[in-house]
Amino acid sequence: MTNRRSLCFAAVLITPILSATACLDVGFYDTTCPSAETIVQQTVAAAFRNYSGVAPALIRLHFHDCFVRGCDGSNLIDSTPNNTAEKDSPANNPSFRFLEVIDSAKAALEAQCPGVVSCADVLAFAARDSVVLAGGLGYQVPAGRRDGRVSNATDALFNLPAPFFNASQLVDSFAAKNLTVDDMVVLSGAHSVGVSHCSGFAGVDNPFFDRLYNFTGSPDGIDPSLNKTYASRLKSVCPANSSQFFPTTTTVLDPITPTKLDNKYYVDLINDMGLFASDAALLTDPEMKALVDAFVRSEATWRTKFARSMVQMGQIEVLIGTQGEIRRNCRVVNPVDATDIAAGSSSGYTGVAAN
Repeated sequence: MTNRRSLCFAAVLITPILSATACLDVGFYDTTCPSAETIVQQTVAAAFRNYSGVAPALIRLHFHDCFVRGCDGSNLIDSTPNNTAEKDSPANNPSFRFLEVIDSAKAALEAQCPGVVSCADVLAFAARDSVVLAGGLGYQVPAGRRDGRVSNATDALFNLPAPFFNASQLVDSFAAKNLTVDDMVVLSGAHSVGVSHCSGFAGVDNPFFDRLYNFTGSPDGIDPSLNKTYASRLKSVCPANSSQFFPTTTTVLDPITPTKLDNKYYVDLINDMGLFASDAALLTDPEMKALVDAFVRSEATWRTKFARSMVQMGQIEVLIGTQGEIRRNCRVVNPVDATDIAAGSSSGYTGVAAN
């Protein structure tokens, strides 16, 4: 059992704008659901044994959750006939995967501690467990997040950093969430694991996306910041117009150690093998480039900083206390007329996504 420790004071010192909204506790469920973190860990580990791609998918889910309306589990809500939810935004669909792992963990928690553990916390725990399973450093997750009731595809488009962002756009995107340049470069290291669809970097009409065939100002159509040998390899995986004809085709983000969360992503960068334009952008700013070089030299430094930045990211605009709800099913919000929206009792329900 974890000693309960509040991060409220630390959050106020580090990010004054977050203030009380970042008041979370390590060991939050020690008395109300002591096995909460163990249940999530066991569920994620079982899924990971079947397919290692579970880890990067769940890390990404947590990141995409926190950057849109804060870490409130809103990207887990399903769309309805009247509302297109975050998960069906072009920024997330079809790349969101393994949401069923979160469903399984939540179902197990509801069976043992009904109405207690939020979907937002399940996702935060699952991301931490995924970091460890992929080879990263473990860390304590402060909890107490509540679940949001709103999920809108447009919010995802306007809040998630795009794969074609330049350095200043990346800085602005992270600063809007009270994250530093250091956090941004550190968290970009999550691209050490996982895959991308071809449409993330090639085969589309937007020249800012297409680094292989139609990059603006390039005689051969290839982004000049991309290693030519690597570009040829990517072309073999993602032929021209592959986003139209092969929409499910993917390639690994890190060609050196594609299933291990390590510092090889930064080695990729200094060899001009960052997959996205936003990856290559980290070399265009002196401060960012210095961090990249530091992480190439010391994986231990990056591992420690990554764990810290994950904790920091997990405090973005959280709902606490009686805000939001404890969703019973992560895919649907609790019914509006339920008596347990604030308290989260164990009565049955059906719900729909909020507009």
